[in-house]
Amino acid sequence: MPREIDLFGVLIPGMLVIFFGSLLIAGLIDGLLGRLGGYRHVWHPALFRLAVFLGLFAAAGLLLL
Repeated sequence: MPREIDLFGVLIPGMLVIFFGSLLIAGLIDGLLGRLGGYRHVWHPALFRLAVFLGLFAAAGLLLL
């Protein structure tokens, strides 16, 4: 993946694309866990959401290297 993406003459950082992709996937996981009642087993749901997002973002960000 390129480090910058040319979008109509504007250079967009590649990490921004990964950020929004991770945000989308974390949102899907959040919705799935909410519907299935998975948050009953989590001590702090907001902290768990943050940890899921950061884990996805870090794992996807390593692909940019």
